[in-house]
Amino acid sequence: LTHPDRPPSPVNVTVTQLKANSATVSWDVPEGDVVIGYAILQQRQDGQMQRFIREVNTTNRACVLWDLAEDADYIIQVQSIGLYGESQASKRVHFRTLKETDRLPSNSSNQGDITMEGLDKDRQLQTGEIIIIVAVLLMWAAVIALFCRQYDIIKDNDSNNNKEKTKPSSEHSTPERPSGGLLRSKKKSPSVNIIEV
Repeated sequence: LTHPDRPPSPVNVTVTQLKANSATVSWDVPEGDVVIGYAILQQRQDGQMQRFIREVNTTNRACVLWDLAEDADYIIQVQSIGLYGESQASKRVHFRTLKETDRLPSNSSNQGDITMEGLDKDRQLQTGEIIIIVAVLLMWAAVIALFCRQYDIIKDNDSNNNKEKTKPSSEHSTPERPSGGLLRSKKKSPSVNIIEV
């Protein structure tokens, strides 16, 4: 007997994307019922492992089952979570994971897990190495840019020193021109006064 406020059981429970260590379970919810989450009971048929997955505040109608043993039989049941409780469990669905040898050569599930973890670590290392390489290249570019700037400054200083050595002659000549101009202007001013008188 189901409580009147509880949602009905999920329907069309199916398992897809079967792999050696994972699978995806999906289901449908009858329309008109408020469903705020789901609960999945996952169990190995030999009884060695049982897992309960529960997620609330979601509208997902699928879930990835991870860390499965290769070439093993599983049973799953799905429940809908409503505002006032959980539904009855759905019908049992049986599925069997693939063998790791179908994709990667390995003798046991443990070795398969190790190879999978190794691949994940290699991917992480590759991204980390790329970041490090980019950082090193940027640092070298900055060092080269600084060196070039300093080299240009040194060249500018050398050329300024050379200019300063040649400047004294020009410095001596430049004051004469304004002084000459000043003298001329002084000579003109009294002549203007004389004309006015």
